[in-house]
Amino acid sequence: MNASDRRPICRHVPITGPASRGPCFLPRLVFALRFAIAKPIIPCMNRDILVVTHSGDLHADLVAERLLARDARVFRLNLDQFPAQYQLDIRQIDGAPTGALRHAPSQSEIAMTDIGAIWTRKSGDFRFLSDEDFGPQERAYAIAETHHILTSLLLTANGYWMNHPLASHGAMWKGEQLHRAARFGFRVPPSLTANDGDAVRRFRSAVGGDIIFKPLSSPSLGADEVDAADRIVPNLATTLIAPEHEDMLDALRELPGFFQQYIPKRYELRVTVIGERVFAARIHSQDDERTRTDYRDFSAEIDYVAETLPPEIERRCREFVQSYGLTFGALDLIFTPEGEYVFLENNPAGQFLFVEQLVPELRMLDAVTDCLIDGAHRTG
Repeated sequence: MNASDRRPICRHVPITGPASRGPCFLPRLVFALRFAIAKPIIPCMNRDILVVTHSGDLHADLVAERLLARDARVFRLNLDQFPAQYQLDIRQIDGAPTGALRHAPSQSEIAMTDIGAIWTRKSGDFRFLSDEDFGPQERAYAIAETHHILTSLLLTANGYWMNHPLASHGAMWKGEQLHRAARFGFRVPPSLTANDGDAVRRFRSAVGGDIIFKPLSSPSLGADEVDAADRIVPNLATTLIAPEHEDMLDALRELPGFFQQYIPKRYELRVTVIGERVFAARIHSQDDERTRTDYRDFSAEIDYVAETLPPEIERRCREFVQSYGLTFGALDLIFTPEGEYVFLENNPAGQFLFVEQLVPELRMLDAVTDCLIDGAHRTG
């Protein structure tokens, strides 16, 4: 058992740590997070658990099974079926929300005053009753208005969050993550953001070795935002810049790119923070050519094993995630041949089921279940 297993499973996390965006945004973000997340704990039993995701989310399926097995009341909001299959009847009287969200096919519902915990697992594209009939402007307005209305309603919920939308939004910027991770004592790779090929060449010369290109917004390169017929490439993994890429560097004039010094690896680590608990898996990415630069090529059969982190590294991971006001985070680290831990990134909504399937002793589905039940019991 790791040291983290002896800690309380969950707790409310105050917002601490450095800012995630510029000086004009910071006061609004910090105020909103402190007001929305650090609410007083009101003891209350048997509150409902709201799971916000999409209909194809296996993580949510398996956690919901565990919640129901423990007699928790669960309401699932599948965003790819909203608002077409849901009915809203929610009022605000003197600022207090009342009413319910109902799933029309099953007639199940959740009252706003009964929400004790909210798990914002994954996003999804909204579905409307007249989807096929909408023109471009109608669709654009429908999406924007539905997003605004739903987000406004969710932000009025007074409960335990995994994760609060404002906290997730503040934690998603990978360039800022590197800055923050260094302040927490992690080694971080030297990085460059540039829209000039010569700047990349100078950076490679300065670091004295290989560099990589890494998409920051999404490895799908926008493919998931366009119709299948309009997709050029499905995705791009972290890529080692080779001589054949030399002429492509001048294409940076079109838009900036992100580059880092390539860090040699003994192995990689996927570290998942759930409440107060820290789960670490060692990934033997260097055992296969396909995963040496980016372990996310799942066609390669490489070993995943449970890892016990040094207490100081475990503490840094936990406190880094909690500094954003998050109760969940999935961090990627490198362990170098010299024995150093190097921070790469944190995903506030990262996948973890694939790790548990490969390392069953890392019982992360149970940990999420524990946190949601404990949070629903302790808050209201």
